[in-house]
Amino acid sequence: MYPSWSSPLRGGRNLRRERIEEISAADFFYRNRAIAGFDNPVRATYTIVRELVENSLDAAEEAGVPPKIMITMDRVERRENGSDLMRISIRDNGIGLSADEIPRAFGKVFTSSKYRLIQSRGTFGLGGTMALLYGQITTNRPFTISSAKKGDYINRMTMMIDVQKNEPIVIKREVLGIAERSFTAVESYFEGSYARAKRKIIDYLYQTAIVVPYADIMFVDPDGVVFLFPRSTDEMPPRPKESLFHPKGVDLELLQRLIRASRANTVKGFLKTSFQRIGDKTADEVLAIAGIPADKKLRDLRKEEIEALYNALRSYDKFMAPDHTVLSPLGKKLLEEGIKKELRPDFVYAVQRPPSVYEGHPFIVETAIAYGGDIKPAGEIQLYRFANRIPLLYDTTADVSYQVAKGINWSNYGIRSLEEEPIALFFHIVSTKIPFKTVGKEYIAAVPEVEREVELGFRTCARELKLYLYRIRRKESLAKRAFLFRRFYEIVAECVEDITGERPSVETLLKMRFGDLYEGAGEGEDNSGGEEG
Repeated sequence: MYPSWSSPLRGGRNLRRERIEEISAADFFYRNRAIAGFDNPVRATYTIVRELVENSLDAAEEAGVPPKIMITMDRVERRENGSDLMRISIRDNGIGLSADEIPRAFGKVFTSSKYRLIQSRGTFGLGGTMALLYGQITTNRPFTISSAKKGDYINRMTMMIDVQKNEPIVIKREVLGIAERSFTAVESYFEGSYARAKRKIIDYLYQTAIVVPYADIMFVDPDGVVFLFPRSTDEMPPRPKESLFHPKGVDLELLQRLIRASRANTVKGFLKTSFQRIGDKTADEVLAIAGIPADKKLRDLRKEEIEALYNALRSYDKFMAPDHTVLSPLGKKLLEEGIKKELRPDFVYAVQRPPSVYEGHPFIVETAIAYGGDIKPAGEIQLYRFANRIPLLYDTTADVSYQVAKGINWSNYGIRSLEEEPIALFFHIVSTKIPFKTVGKEYIAAVPEVEREVELGFRTCARELKLYLYRIRRKESLAKRAFLFRRFYEIVAECVEDITGERPSVETLLKMRFGDLYEGAGEGEDNSGGEEG
């Protein structure tokens, strides 16, 4: 028999008297930190480095200078549970923060400068703050932020986060001397395991050096080993420009928020000032579909009229494509530069696809293929994936780029096997809304529009690789033949010398046979692995 609702349950408490509790954003991620990548000391060690480095890269790029980032990690003590008490410090040459900005930027979850329609590495203002929050809840120690803009006083604050209120707690404020240059430095303690996270951390920094070739990154690990990733260029991609929302990229909730925030008097004025690329004609056609007069006061819109306007925006098919100036792709030159710097291949070719759209959001796909050099066969597909210049290291086989690579018949391009040849593939997507498949944001969903651009990009690069391999293999084949002919001509030359007393030049005979393109081919030892019939 089921208990009645008035039956005492769970220690005598009445179900109808259960307390409804409200928690802050910081408290939510404190209780569910696995969502943000802090589910265990190993993953947390990698995630902390990643989030703080990305904050520093964003700060430097916003300042318009090539990033210079110094990371130091120390092992303070060994803990009984097998993890370590770690200390991390990171310093950058970014835009710098004022005394008022420091507590809000680092002491409050979901406080960010990224809540705009513009490409950025992060979105929610969560990662860097969550890295510090994780350190606080695992060590009960405060963190320290030092920052300044060029020519201003240096402010150093020792802080903690009030988890229940999602508010910063400034324990100590210090004002130091005048800053000669803008910078931000962060120091935090946390529970981690560098020994087990080391491979991922170094791989992350290595891939960051590929996709940000204009950055200087130095990392001193707990063992005192220095990893240096110097920049190879001062050239930076252009900064993205902020833009209005595209009408195809809004949902009903966002539409209502835009209406509440708008200063327009009429509905037509609202459409023209709140969305990109809507003029008089387009606004009139949308309002005609919605059945709303163009001069209707915006504040007088009823709920059903807002729904009708939303449906009209969704059904109207004559909108111009979204503005792609909100994006900042790396570009063919910089992508190739980064690959050459770190992998030193014999061949590399990158392509930037034209802007495309999915769900009203513009995106650009960049692909590249590198071959030979320091790249060695790995027995698996060597695929480097990036989203808004962030390396993606987990769940590779679930990514759209991996699925596309597996579906291409590479033998058409002179590649016997991706797993058995010295070849590496690169995929980079930039967008105001990356189509991640999961909350963990480690792999891209197989959105048809993205899938198509990835395949076209890979095939374009593969055609260039095919031409390169044809020239290389043709030259190798001619070299092998030249070696065999050299042996034959030496015998002929000896016979002619015995008959005529004059020895013909073997080199002249080879030139007559193979042409000037392979002058001197076949000299040296035989590396052909055996004679050909």
